[in-house]
Amino acid sequence: MTELLVVLAVLVLIALFLGVWGVGVYNRLVALRNRFQNAFAQIDVQLKRRYDLIPNLVEIAKGYLKHERETLEAVIAARNQASQAAQAAAAKPGDAGAMIALSGAENTLMGAMGRLFAVVEAYPDLKANQNMMQLTEELTSTENKVAFARQSFNDSVMTYNTTRESFPANVVAGMFGFLPGQLFEVTDAAAREAPKVSFS
Repeated sequence: MTELLVVLAVLVLIALFLGVWGVGVYNRLVALRNRFQNAFAQIDVQLKRRYDLIPNLVEIAKGYLKHERETLEAVIAARNQASQAAQAAAAKPGDAGAMIALSGAENTLMGAMGRLFAVVEAYPDLKANQNMMQLTEELTSTENKVAFARQSFNDSVMTYNTTRESFPANVVAGMFGFLPGQLFEVTDAAAREAPKVSFS
């Protein structure tokens, strides 16, 4: 009888230990997931700022670039597409499809912005416009903030994914449906660099 009680006590202690351990792992995964979702919110703030600056930049350029309507329309279309993709990604920052769509839309936008700035180079009056210079300076600052926020997000996703995939945390992650987080990567090598916006 005493041996049975000892075995039962050991089993209860093991179950209690496993329960406490499982709760700790679960809470760690929740904290890491919340951290990378918050990191994406920082990207989202900077992307929205950029998306707000782009129409102003296009409006200033319209007066000078009357023969470049196609370029201006491409920038606005790419901006709208990227803005919609950012909204979808903000709703589900861990969703691989939303992050891949955002990366693609950002690549398209950076390509269109690069073409716009290449055209602007050919118009000295536009390059010298005070509003244009101020907007491009703000855009450059925002691009730097986006890059910093993206790095912070990717670091947070990497920590979450590493914890989620490591044994024995992967057992808890599998039981409770913790899906992998998707990095926010720029896939186009040309888009890896922020557009050059210096008009000196």
